[in-house]
Amino acid sequence: MSIKDIVIPPSRRKIGPAKSYNHIGKPMKRLEDPPLLTGTGQFIDDVVLPHMAHAAVLRSPLAHARIVKIDTSAAEALEGVVCVLTGEDVAKTNDPQFGSGNGIEQYCIAVGRVRHVGETVAAVVAESRYIAEDALELIEVDYEELPVIATVEQGIAATGDGILHPNHENGNIAFECNYDFGTVEEDFAAADHVIQRELRWGRTSGMPIETSGAVASYNPGRSKFEVYSNSSMYNYFGHGIAASLRVPPSKLNVIPVYAGGSFGSKMFAHKVPTLTATLARAAGRPVKFIEDRIDHMLSSDQHGPERVFDCSVAIKGGKMTSVKIKTVDDYGAYAQFGVGHHGNALSQVTGPYDIGSVRYDLKAVLTNKCQQGAYRGFGAEVSNFMIERLVDAAADELGEDRVEFRRRNLIPKEKFPHIIPTGNLYDSGDYQAVLAKALDKIGYDDFRAEQEAALKEGRYLGIGVATVQERSVFSATEYWMLERDPAFPLSSVPESVGITVDVSGKVVVDLHAPFWGNSPETVVGQVVAELLGVDPTDIIFTYADTDHGLPSAGPAGSRYTVMISGAVVGATEKLVTKMKRMAAVMMGTDEEDVDFRDGIFITRSGNRSKTIEEIATAAYNFRLDFPDSDDFSSGLTVQHVYDHPLTTMPADDRSHLGIFYPIMGHMCHVPVVEVDIETGSVKILRYVAVHDCGTVVNPLTLGGHVRGGTAQGIGSALYEKFCYDENGQFTNASFADYTIPSAYEMPPDIQIGHVETPSPYTEFGVKGAGEGGRMGAPPAVVAAVEDALKPLGVRIDEIPIGPSRLREIIRHSTGG
Repeated sequence: MSIKDIVIPPSRRKIGPAKSYNHIGKPMKRLEDPPLLTGTGQFIDDVVLPHMAHAAVLRSPLAHARIVKIDTSAAEALEGVVCVLTGEDVAKTNDPQFGSGNGIEQYCIAVGRVRHVGETVAAVVAESRYIAEDALELIEVDYEELPVIATVEQGIAATGDGILHPNHENGNIAFECNYDFGTVEEDFAAADHVIQRELRWGRTSGMPIETSGAVASYNPGRSKFEVYSNSSMYNYFGHGIAASLRVPPSKLNVIPVYAGGSFGSKMFAHKVPTLTATLARAAGRPVKFIEDRIDHMLSSDQHGPERVFDCSVAIKGGKMTSVKIKTVDDYGAYAQFGVGHHGNALSQVTGPYDIGSVRYDLKAVLTNKCQQGAYRGFGAEVSNFMIERLVDAAADELGEDRVEFRRRNLIPKEKFPHIIPTGNLYDSGDYQAVLAKALDKIGYDDFRAEQEAALKEGRYLGIGVATVQERSVFSATEYWMLERDPAFPLSSVPESVGITVDVSGKVVVDLHAPFWGNSPETVVGQVVAELLGVDPTDIIFTYADTDHGLPSAGPAGSRYTVMISGAVVGATEKLVTKMKRMAAVMMGTDEEDVDFRDGIFITRSGNRSKTIEEIATAAYNFRLDFPDSDDFSSGLTVQHVYDHPLTTMPADDRSHLGIFYPIMGHMCHVPVVEVDIETGSVKILRYVAVHDCGTVVNPLTLGGHVRGGTAQGIGSALYEKFCYDENGQFTNASFADYTIPSAYEMPPDIQIGHVETPSPYTEFGVKGAGEGGRMGAPPAVVAAVEDALKPLGVRIDEIPIGPSRLREIIRHSTGG
């Protein structure tokens, strides 16, 4: 099979893009802000239950060791201690964490062996966090040290005690695959030029203000847990936490709270709620546990990718025809998300370029580090960096302008929808228009003269251009599609909503995913207002727990606006149909004679009408005024589950991976930087970001996404990296050493522009936009620094490039 065999399903959308809207596309202030600004929003640390105890955890000081003996007696004897649990205790009541398998198992407390510095060895429940912390110092642990696997090279070569999971049949290789998508060898053999690079991407994480936390209670009479959690996918994968606790999903109610930031790190933060629920069951009373910053850095299970690439691109007639990618990925000690990081990469591995074939060789290696999780981009930001570095390298080696080389290779707008070699679909786009707008906003044509004048003054200015993708609306197939024989080929990834018009005519929306630092109420408010003709600020919002929730994957993978809009369209269609039916009876006419416009049900002659409030009053109070049929049941409440708008299964032979991440955003980021060659510091003077997210729902909140993501991308490019030494010791587990950018390091202004090419597959033509800033900034910033240092012969093949590393690169390039 090949991508030619892929049949693109017809669009299922109900409402296409319009020339103008009443609410969609307007810069409305966030509906979420009043409780946040007044301090009344409930975050996890605000939750206080009667008789609640507090937990703290003892973390391993060693990267790899057997746990020979744990003596908890002194800790248990300390006044105020409720109980102490070890891994052996947990193994009696729990199964491994969700996502464990294939011999790579993880418990919420280490059982028998620790595999990275900071892994939980024991947990104390006490009357206060202070007492619990004091008790930790009284626990004595005997360790038998094992060989430390600090690098992927060591992981690949390891034998014997150097194997982290002896029951895993492939040693320290968590996963390995080799795929050709298309005619790779033929395209390389026919090439005029082959450009090769070795690239490195450093390990980082999202670092939200609020870490992961949970408050749990256990009712032994009902054998039921209640867990307050700031995790996201509780109505999608909550059953995974229940399975770890050895109870059916109906015996676990996960209650959402506001999340103080996530950036992917809380997408499914399952270990903390599982641990807290386990402690509550053992303690016989509610327990609160919230990570401190060191906890979060050492053992959050949410480090981003750490990859090494050996990659090359084939060029014929000035066009890129094929890419070969060999990547080794440092997974850390466990593998909770399987191959999801690389599913993301393969969704847009060719970038916005018209490339016909791809080779992807992957080796995911286990090492004695905290494992990978989700961080804004989830692996696709790394592939953006890789392909953009190849494009810049190709232009340089061919002696061409980097912009002109891009222009020639961008997918033309007439080729959309476009299927890339891996099988994924790009739904729509006008990449030339995005590039042109970005260059115009930055003043690209005038920059070279400015750069030349600055160089005469001894100042090194540079400009970088990155034209990259933002895949959005993931299909669950990405988590297993690279496997030949997946154990659980999940294919559902829905979003749900409930809408009620109450007896007074007010709209109440029940969301089934949490407030995660994004803007769910604002987005839904605008869409509901557009469809029902109500005031968005007049809508009431609630958040369903797992006892009452419908399946919802929540905000992740730049999916939420698209998916919740689809759910709202489905729900309002049901609601309007029922109200129209009731309005017809109330006005003494046929249903076909009733139109709905701007919140009013009106006969086509225009001589009779009913408001939503009038219909609601009748629907709740006057049942006998309507026919004796279920179509006129009392009340106005509907629910709707919206499934992925466009996805297909991978080919059985994996010659392609199907359509799995098709709502494709695009962007062009262009920074101007100045580099101090004496200190290695980089100052960003100007920054332009032009995005195509399809139909824009709210330019204010979208601007926040772009600016915030760009700040994180700048951090990844210039400052941030988790560092481990040869003994697996974490050497920068605080903000004193792990450097995140402040406002001072940001550009004075990030100019944002939009080009709208609506998706033909989503309601209103919306695309995702939550991760784009971070997915565009790293290659753009690196390209600008490299351009500034071109007179010195500098080439940059890695990030981050902090001042000391940049000085080292300059010295090696100039010999001084």
